Amino acid sequence: MHVLIVFIEILVLFAVVMLHVAYATYFERKIIGHMQVRLGPMQQGWHGLLQPIADGIKSFFKEDIVPAQADVLPFRAAPIICLTAMMAALAVLPFASGWVLADINIGLLFIFAMSSLASYGVILAGWATNSKYTFLGGLRSMAQVVSYEISFGLSLVGVMMLSGSLNLSKIVEAQGSSFGGMYLFPQIIAFFVFCVAMLAETNRVPFDLPEAETELVSGYCTEYSGMRYAMFFMAEYIGMMVMASIGTICFLGGWNGPFEVAFFPPFWFVFKIYIFMFVFIWIRATMPRYRYDQLMDIGWKLLIPLSLVNIVLTGIVKAFVG
Repeated sequence: MHVLIVFIEILVLFAVVMLHVAYATYFERKIIGHMQVRLGPMQQGWHGLLQPIADGIKSFFKEDIVPAQADVLPFRAAPIICLTAMMAALAVLPFASGWVLADINIGLLFIFAMSSLASYGVILAGWATNSKYTFLGGLRSMAQVVSYEISFGLSLVGVMMLSGSLNLSKIVEAQGSSFGGMYLFPQIIAFFVFCVAMLAETNRVPFDLPEAETELVSGYCTEYSGMRYAMFFMAEYIGMMVMASIGTICFLGGWNGPFEVAFFPPFWFVFKIYIFMFVFIWIRATMPRYRYDQLMDIGWKLLIPLSLVNIVLTGIVKAFVG
């Protein structure tokens, strides 16, 4: 009976997340459209509300092409690795007190592991296709992961020090005694580093070098089509939601809000995720892509030193203030 309940919970989580992924693409296109003084999708349904469904049906029925020169097994496995890793990361996210599939004591470490594993799917896709465009996209992704995984992890060390735990639920509970019920203010440097590294980890503008349509056609997924192509983007949008969830949990007080919302406990959690998602879209609509040398400079010369400074300052405050 317990196994059946867990299975139902997994199905509900999967269905809700997939619905959000579908309409995240819709709202991104609409928001960017209005920012560029155009309408965005308008044809399918009222104001284009059925566009994500139409896109899903189109992707499902498109031909799945495997290039003749590709290494077939890793070529087919790469999008599955990306999507599975990002879906697995959802299991440890607490949407409210008790609303979590797996409340493990190393939740934050598990998120790091799944994020890295998803990056391996991108690298594998670039290598397995045996195309120069995809290979360059894979190489860029590998260098980007190595550079920004470090600052991404270091930005959360201060949060671990203050909360004394890697359990995501306990991190949220520990913020109750902090100013405003959040770690945003005592960890403002870490929050800045996290936000920049978050964009790089999800390959979003201005750090979308692994795709870089103007130079590499579509980067690592150039040779993919149909549902395998769609799976990469499903993984990307789930990754955005996971990163937004980590930012909400570690810096914005998780599901805690300025006042209690009794009818739907995760209301504040979801609301804060939407704010992060809007920022993702806003940045895409307004910022140009960095050059590759600028990408490396920001990662190694700015974010990592800032992360280390934040850790030292947090240690000093914790030692002398308590």
